[in-house]
Amino acid sequence: MRNAAVEHVVNARLILSSQCSTGLRVALRYRAEDPLAVRMVFPAEYSLDEQPAPTGGSEVVWVFARQLLASGLDLPAGVGDVHIRPSRGPHTMVELRAPEGVALLRFEDGDLRRFLWASWLTVPEGEEHRHLDPDRALAELLGR
Repeated sequence: MRNAAVEHVVNARLILSSQCSTGLRVALRYRAEDPLAVRMVFPAEYSLDEQPAPTGGSEVVWVFARQLLASGLDLPAGVGDVHIRPSRGPHTMVELRAPEGVALLRFEDGDLRRFLWASWLTVPEGEEHRHLDPDRALAELLGR
């Protein structure tokens, strides 16, 4: 179970204005070896960096707490760079804030709930501490 992972690729809408949005595919990833976090992975062309990504550039990855995603499905949640809230209809809004700008995305609730369910099957909610490896986490933090 140590190397168990979940990945769901889902459709989202990038909200450009009150009148305009565009579709994109987002990979939702969860790893048992990093049990408290989820990752949203976007194609490189959706980077907020001022410099355009070269062809074949690396994807854009946002990492935040799995619990934040779960909470934001039912009530507004988040402080800092990631905010998640329910929206009209069967949708959830995810706001990502960076020094380069803000991205607002709309997801189907069902897609996010299925992903969370799969992650909870991998590491049940409340059991994350059993999968933590402090030595690996420290080495990752220090870039080793």
